[in-house]
Amino acid sequence: MYTCRDCNQSFQTELALEIHRDSCEQGGLYCQVCGDRFREADATQDGWHYACPSEDCDGEGLQEDLFQVDEMRVATH
Repeated sequence: MYTCRDCNQSFQTELALEIHRDSCEQGGLYCQVCGDRFREADATQDGWHYACPSEDCDGEGLQEDLFQVDEMRVATH
């Protein structure tokens, strides 16, 4: 079984999980250029190239400017 980390829904195959992650309402990406959060499906049209969907932002690329929200770490002082 494969389980979505964001919504805890389970899937029989890894492919089904990956397809679900594109539209999971609980999941999200964060753009470090403009600070916006958005669904993964809003950031890509082909599943390979990612760009921030905000009109006035040039952020692009997973692990370059765009990061999974659950992978972000909050700095505390």
